[in-house]
Amino acid sequence: MCRDRHRQRREILAASFLLGTLGAVTSASAHVKWFAPYIVGASPQPIASVMADPWFWAGILLAALFFVAARLIEASRSGSGIHAGLDRLSAPVGHRLDDYVRVTVGAFFVAIFSVGGVYLTPDLKTPAEWVSWLQLLIAGCIFFRRTMPLAGAGIILLWVLALRDYDLFHLFDYLALGLGVAGYLVLEPSKNEAWRSHRFEVLRWGLAVALMWSSLEKFAFPGWFYPLVLEKPFLTFGMPRDVFIPMAGVAEFTMGFGLLWTPLIRRLSAAALIVIFTAAVWPFGRIDLIGHGLIMAVLVAVVADRCRQTRLLPRFKSAVPAIPAGLAMAVAVFMGSYWGLHRAFYGSEGFTGVASGDQATHSHSPEYPHGPVSDTGIGAPPTAGRSQ
Repeated sequence: MCRDRHRQRREILAASFLLGTLGAVTSASAHVKWFAPYIVGASPQPIASVMADPWFWAGILLAALFFVAARLIEASRSGSGIHAGLDRLSAPVGHRLDDYVRVTVGAFFVAIFSVGGVYLTPDLKTPAEWVSWLQLLIAGCIFFRRTMPLAGAGIILLWVLALRDYDLFHLFDYLALGLGVAGYLVLEPSKNEAWRSHRFEVLRWGLAVALMWSSLEKFAFPGWFYPLVLEKPFLTFGMPRDVFIPMAGVAEFTMGFGLLWTPLIRRLSAAALIVIFTAAVWPFGRIDLIGHGLIMAVLVAVVADRCRQTRLLPRFKSAVPAIPAGLAMAVAVFMGSYWGLHRAFYGSEGFTGVASGDQATHSHSPEYPHGPVSDTGIGAPPTAGRSQ
């Protein structure tokens, strides 16, 4: 018995080493639209420039090596021991996983109700007071199984309402996660066990797609992140700005990809993302904690999930060569979709009109010295408001 415990401790340490290796190339990650000037319709950096960046490929290589090592360990006798160790560490959540998800999702909507003036995240502002009361109603519905589907419908309604004030391309950042959470709330109370068994999978896929999509900002619009780096230079850990930003983007994209893979890879990827998002709370404060609270809660649920199944393409994902192939396909699909949809919405030259001041997350102040001075706000084109 004692030997088994020592062996499992060594296996957990091995997994922790893999996690630490990945964490060495990542850093605190905040959603830039909450803290820095942005122009959603601006012309993105060409894909060719991203593909020519050696740091992009260095990050992809490190992540692929991490996944390959994790998969080899998972396929060995040590894999079951690591899973058992993770099960013990996450037992308080794992034994009541549905209760945990319902409570944390409900708490998130109570939090944004308390903040007020937003739809779903800090950058989706609204002057409509009734929106906050709708969020409180959603939170209340989550605590009763019969009304959970209504809560899911309410989340989609909030996203649809935001379309009145924000571009569809902007709202794509929040579509997948919203659908994932709404899907969970619809499936969890279902009496059809075949459908209900997919609830955590739907939640995980929603988060994974959301992370991979939003990470592309770091490649398409690296200039959005420059004010944050100037204001908080410690974020880069001494790395040059143009090295740190693509590497951070790769970390977020690849860990999102990892959430879609085999059980150990997705649990370790979720653990790595928890470290990254938790680290962002200290420099960015309460807004970051509330804004990323739902993401962090779902990541904890992924770590605590004891499911050992890979339901989609299990044979493909179990093969080690499939990891770089799958990662390459994900990069091609997501980058092609992001740049292609941006061009379809805004044209090859990007949006050059005047943006609404209602879309600003904040303006110039001692707390946010990089905010624009002009009344048109952060969403304004460079001609209407420039960063300080």
